[in-house]
Amino acid sequence: MKVYTKTGDKGTTALFGGARVSKSHERIDAYGTIDELNSYIGLVRDQEVNAVRKDVLVEVQDRLFTVGSILATEPGNAKVKVPKLQYADIEFLENEIDKMEDELPPMKSFVLPGGHASVSFCHVARCVCRRAERLVVALNDHETVDATVIQYLNRLSDYLFVLSRKMSKELNAEETPWKPRM
Repeated sequence: MKVYTKTGDKGTTALFGGARVSKSHERIDAYGTIDELNSYIGLVRDQEVNAVRKDVLVEVQDRLFTVGSILATEPGNAKVKVPKLQYADIEFLENEIDKMEDELPPMKSFVLPGGHASVSFCHVARCVCRRAERLVVALNDHETVDATVIQYLNRLSDYLFVLSRKMSKELNAEETPWKPRM
């Protein structure tokens, strides 16, 4: 199979199921952002501090491929088989969040992103996750999207925030609280 097909040279792409849409279609923007998020999760996974969480992050990346497949499928085409996201995938993230939070001091304020390059990568992934979530919600306003996808992305951004705090602790990085000027 060749990497280039030339079928997108005029600015369209095919969904699973065969329908062709503009590469600027909100569905393409949504699953393209999921792909971007997956790449950032790979960067987070590659940080030495996350060696102990490699399997969790690989699981997240695998689920993001599932999300991308769901979003790349032509709406209403029941003939196309795509993997399913399950509520257990959301519970998995919740369990991982709970484990990390058990080892972290309670939050008393918002935290400014940063403190260590590895932590900053995690914050970037969190922001991309929130953008992906917004794009999927916008798509859902026009075409029904499996609600589990939206829930998963919401929980994943929570996971990434708690992971950034856990990484900060493990790296002895400073967590800078936000102190609003009043």
